[in-house]
Amino acid sequence: MKNQTFIAAINCIDGRVQKPVIEFAIDKFKVDYVDMITEPGPDKILSENKALDIIESIKKRVLISVEKHNSKIILVVGHHDCAGNAVGEAQHRSQIKEAVKNIKNWDLAVDVCGVWVDENWVCYEVEREVKT
Repeated sequence: MKNQTFIAAINCIDGRVQKPVIEFAIDKFKVDYVDMITEPGPDKILSENKALDIIESIKKRVLISVEKHNSKIILVVGHHDCAGNAVGEAQHRSQIKEAVKNIKNWDLAVDVCGVWVDENWVCYEVEREVKT
């Protein structure tokens, strides 16, 4: 894996958002690969910080990406028409911002970026916390 670069994306299981998120990550962050960690409605789960068993599972998978693939950025994604988190765009964006802050508290030496995927399957950066 020499000279191959990775990013970790905590994304919904919805197949419609996989390709747009991969394309966004490769284009914006100039990486070769995206490690996809999927969960239904991850922005809600990570923002509420209540489902600790699921959060721990997500974190373990993120750590594999960070430690084994040397990912320097973690994306947390919310999207339009999410079956696992059926709320409006404003609430998704709020949850994404809170999820970014909660992931930053994991104290990994990585940037954390929140991403919104709209009804046209276009990705937008919502929030970003840089490593300190």
